[in-house]
Amino acid sequence: MKKSPNLRVQLAPRHAKGLALSNPVMIAAGIAGYGIEYAEIADIQKLGAVVCKGTTLVPRRGNAQPRLAETAGGLLNSVGLENIGIDALIEEKAPVWAGWQVPVIVNVAGETIDEYVAASRKLEGVPGVSGIELNISCPNISAGGMEFGVDSKLAAQVTSAVKTVTSLPVMVKLSPNVTDIREIALAVEEAGADAICLINTLKGMAIDIDRRKPCLGNIVGGVSGPVIKPVALHMVFEAAKVVRIPVIGCGGIACAEDALEFIMAGATAIQIGTACLTSPDICLTILEGIKHFMLDKGVENITDLIGVAQHSGC
Repeated sequence: MKKSPNLRVQLAPRHAKGLALSNPVMIAAGIAGYGIEYAEIADIQKLGAVVCKGTTLVPRRGNAQPRLAETAGGLLNSVGLENIGIDALIEEKAPVWAGWQVPVIVNVAGETIDEYVAASRKLEGVPGVSGIELNISCPNISAGGMEFGVDSKLAAQVTSAVKTVTSLPVMVKLSPNVTDIREIALAVEEAGADAICLINTLKGMAIDIDRRKPCLGNIVGGVSGPVIKPVALHMVFEAAKVVRIPVIGCGGIACAEDALEFIMAGATAIQIGTACLTSPDICLTILEGIKHFMLDKGVENITDLIGVAQHSGC
C-alpha cells in the first residue's frame, strides 16, 4: 500500500505565526458566502482554507440587478460586494469559524485606504479568523477596489497600512487588468505582504441584443471561469518568477489537472471559484485528483511540484 502524499503547504513563511494549510485547495472569496453555507453541502473541514466573501467596513447593498450573465466559457458577475459589514461578520460568523479546524481568511475590501485599515484593525484578535486577504482588484464597484490594484504605489500603500494594524498574515489579491503583473507583485511584496493571490476577474461586459441594452445592471462586470484560465496561469507563472513570498493561483480552475498546472507554474496553493456554482463539491473532487496524481507519479510532497515548470526549458 502506497504512503499517502504530504499535501501540507505554508502560506506565510515570513510571518511570525505562519499560516499552515493541510492541503493547497482553497475556496475563493465570493463563491460560498461565509463558508457556513458551503458547510451544509460539503465537508468544509477537508479543505486547505476558506476565504469568505468580500467584506467592507460598513454593510453594502451591492449593485443593481441583474448581477450575473453567462458568457462563452465563463461567467460575468457584478455583485458589487454586497455584504453584512465587518461588525456583523465578527458577531455572527467568526464564532462559528472558531469551532472549525479549517482556517478562515477574511477578504477585506474598501473604497479608501482608511477603510481597509479600519476593517482590518477590527479583525485583530478575533477567534476564528486566521488571515486577511486584501481585495484590491474588484472590477465592479464604482470607487476603491481595482484602482488600488492597478497602481503599484497605491497597492503598496494599502498593503503597508494594513500590515501596521494587524498581527494576522496578510495576502493581497491582485488584478489582471494591468500591463505588468510583476511590478504590482513586487510592490506589495516589498510593502510586507505575506502572500499574493492572482488573479481576480477580468473586466468585461455583455449586451442583450433583443433588449438592446447591457446584460448587467452595472453594465460592467468581472469575467471568471475556464475562459480566463490561460491568462491567470500566465500571470501566476510570471509573478512566481520574481517574488519570494507564496503565490496563490486563482482563475478558471475546474479540475485537478487545472490545479496542478497552477502549482507547477509556481503556485503554493490554489483557489476555486466559479466551478463551485455548477459542481458544489468540486473542491473536494480536485483535492482527491491531486492526491491520485501524486500517488500515481510517486510524488511524496506537494512542495516538490511547486514551480517545476519554471525550470522545464519549454
